[in-house]
Amino acid sequence: MPDQDNKIRVVFSVTNCICYDQRVLKIAETVSTLGCEVTIVGRRMGECCDSGSVPFRTKRFRMLIRRGFFFYKFFNIRLFIYLVFHKYDLYVANDLDTLLPNFLVSKLKTKVLVYDSHEYFTGLPELNGRPIVRRIWKAVERMIFPNLKHVMTVSSMIAEQYFKEYGIKPSVVRNCSENSSDIRAFSRKELGIEENSLLLIFQGSGINIDKGGEELIDAVRMTEQVSLLIVGSGDKILSLKQRAGVLHMTDRIRFIPKVPWQELMRYTRSADAGLSLEKDTNLNYRFSLPNKLFDYISAGIPVVAGNLPEISRIITENNCGIIIPSVTPEEISKAIVTLRDDRVLLNKLKQNAVTASESLSWEKEKEKVTAFYKTFLK
Repeated sequence: MPDQDNKIRVVFSVTNCICYDQRVLKIAETVSTLGCEVTIVGRRMGECCDSGSVPFRTKRFRMLIRRGFFFYKFFNIRLFIYLVFHKYDLYVANDLDTLLPNFLVSKLKTKVLVYDSHEYFTGLPELNGRPIVRRIWKAVERMIFPNLKHVMTVSSMIAEQYFKEYGIKPSVVRNCSENSSDIRAFSRKELGIEENSLLLIFQGSGINIDKGGEELIDAVRMTEQVSLLIVGSGDKILSLKQRAGVLHMTDRIRFIPKVPWQELMRYTRSADAGLSLEKDTNLNYRFSLPNKLFDYISAGIPVVAGNLPEISRIITENNCGIIIPSVTPEEISKAIVTLRDDRVLLNKLKQNAVTASESLSWEKEKEKVTAFYKTFLK
């Protein structure tokens, strides 16, 4: 596979900001240890792109259109042109929105293609009520997926769904977090949070529709001695800020923009519990194992989560949180009150999360990445 310099040139493609895509960065780091020269192609989204924090070669496209059909159209055209005119030995498409140009170029140049499906893309909630757009993405998937040889994804249920549809069973590499035990948590004084307040965290780079943000704010409003950190970005952040303001909750709810993972974990480790409140309104959420679940476990804090099968399985098997039957303010508040008033239970769940973090860690999970890539990196 490699050329004369014996370096295998690998290109990873993503449509989002490279700086905050923890899965891509962690897998790229693992692949680089196998004697590969890594380049990551994404898009320019902010000042973070000039920080030099990404330890790989990068190519970032400036996109005038930032969302919707025309964004994906022009991004894919630019990605195709870039891949055609640059020399790589291995192409890694991250999610369906980068698969088509990678597939075409890998066929054109007879090179190896890896597809890493971070989510069940055609089941995204953003596609609800948009049948034409969903059909377009499904057509792309149906055209390419049966021809794929090297596929990985983030959860067993997504892998099973793809096997059901295409007869191909992807390898499962979960979004487990790196060990964070040496990261210093913020103190309550640094955060401006009362010492006797139960501190919750709700984090994510995609705080979007049907992720329970509105219900969480209402739950905090009806529950005394509780404070909340909302850390990250997404389509719903502005409306959540407005909701907190209208309800006069800005003294107990703090919004923090997305930050690098090391800083994010300082906030996470300072909390008493984390929340994962995806609703069962679409297949993508039903099948999901979100990054934040593993961040909470790595931080040694219990998880309050909706009753989705993959998430529930992790929490139940490790007894490291509370599963609520439905994502409503009342049910969220009930779980919060339980943790606030039963400190013995809270401490037990925290200890169970610490124990779970020993096996649910990236240090363990990346062994699967190494085994996966070694099957064709020769």
